[in-house]
Amino acid sequence: MTDSPLPPAAADDASLKALRRTLRARRRAVPAAERRSAALALARRVERAGLLCPGRRLGLYLPLPEEIDTRVLLQRALRRGCRVYVPRVTDYRRHQMRFLPIAGRLKSSRYGILEPRGGIARTAHGLDVILMPLVGFDARGNRIGMGKGYYDRALAFLQQRRCYRRPLLVGLAFDCQRVAALPARPHDVPLGRVITPTTVYRFASAPRHPGP
Repeated sequence: MTDSPLPPAAADDASLKALRRTLRARRRAVPAAERRSAALALARRVERAGLLCPGRRLGLYLPLPEEIDTRVLLQRALRRGCRVYVPRVTDYRRHQMRFLPIAGRLKSSRYGILEPRGGIARTAHGLDVILMPLVGFDARGNRIGMGKGYYDRALAFLQQRRCYRRPLLVGLAFDCQRVAALPARPHDVPLGRVITPTTVYRFASAPRHPGP
């Protein structure tokens, strides 16, 4: 399913909420057969981008039903010897999360997302690459998520850095989630890349990464 990019979004909260609703509706409308082929194509593009290196500490989300599926990508990352960590909410009131190794049994969070039951938690500081979900993205690497701010808080330490070695921030999305422009808000950390089933976007406006 392909859609033309939406026009630039205004910065006020009401406009962003309306845009989020529109983009989530687009995402939910992707047919089941296309979802399966998109998941395979996405995993191939991430692998061909050189992000699945043995020993790499990789942050990866476990998807909600409406998000692009990462389970094929997860299996490829594990086969390639990546050390995979997934988010776990540690404080619902303050909207905070950590990353735990994906091992053993998983449990469902308050949001219906699978999370590890236990393990040694890491902050985003300790990861090499974070493959992130998103609701929408633009040509400058700006991103909007579900609106709770979990990733914004986890990555807040990067706001003061003009250049950093890690983590490389990579958004994963369907092609229909691209918009013409998003407002850059003070707490936003730009993505280094977005990978869709058809395209790898690299963003010159994001902080420089010496990595992959």
